[in-house]
Amino acid sequence: MDLFDDFTGVARIGLGLAAVGRPGYINLGRTRDLPPDRTTEAMRDRAHDLMDRAYAAGVRYFDAARSYGRAEEFLASWLPGHDRAVAGSKWGYTYTADWRVTADVHEVKDHGVAAFDRQITESRALLGDGLALYQIHSVTPDSPALTDRELHRRLAGQGAVVGLSTSGPAQADAIRAALAIEVDGHSLFRSVQATWNLLEPSAGPALAEAHAAGVAVIVKEAMANGRLADRDTTALAAALHQPWATIVLSGAATTAQLDSNLQAATVTLSDTDLEQLNTLAEPAADYWKTRSGLPWT
Repeated sequence: MDLFDDFTGVARIGLGLAAVGRPGYINLGRTRDLPPDRTTEAMRDRAHDLMDRAYAAGVRYFDAARSYGRAEEFLASWLPGHDRAVAGSKWGYTYTADWRVTADVHEVKDHGVAAFDRQITESRALLGDGLALYQIHSVTPDSPALTDRELHRRLAGQGAVVGLSTSGPAQADAIRAALAIEVDGHSLFRSVQATWNLLEPSAGPALAEAHAAGVAVIVKEAMANGRLADRDTTALAAALHQPWATIVLSGAATTAQLDSNLQAATVTLSDTDLEQLNTLAEPAADYWKTRSGLPWT
């Protein structure tokens, strides 16, 4: 995987912009972490501060999405002068909250060809050739993105490395289905971004299969949307210790959180440590039910 082949140490931690690209999100503790007046300017400044600090520390992968409010815009305005940064984004959800913390509908999912055509144009207008990785956002086993051959051809021809992210209790099924997709005899997906954390490790075997197939594996939600915030360094270190993990995302909303997250790159966990941490796991269905009930704040 050329994008991340030489990423070691702190560079194996990426910065996800979901928490700072829009005023409302489902991470716990946002009232404490973010300024009370979450204007576009305030959130842009916070995002830029975090990216500056992360880049200076050695972070090189920065992750956005069309549905993360103005995250692509914030990333695009920061990228000049940061030549070693790798920018990734996602399509498949449209942001609909109109810069409000609370809304009836925050984002709308559509994995159809028309949605892709619209959103790749929007992403390229902001990021241009800086868009290195373009992922389908939150693929589940029933997504038409796994069966639409016309979409597959368009994805293969859009220029950036093609990836997908997954969500829900059946992530493993979506990952395995994606690994089987080919266009003109070549595997379509070269990256998979999945939820894996100490509470929800069920995708691990499928992610190991993806890694064995030469696919880059990006771990998201390693802190379970803030549920593991009190042990953030350990939670991120546990993800980094997985032999199949290429990149583990920090979703930090403050520089203090980022500094704590980055310490994970220097933490060594023994087999005994990992076995003890494995006891925290919940049934996947229970985990995702809890996640779906987290409030937007």
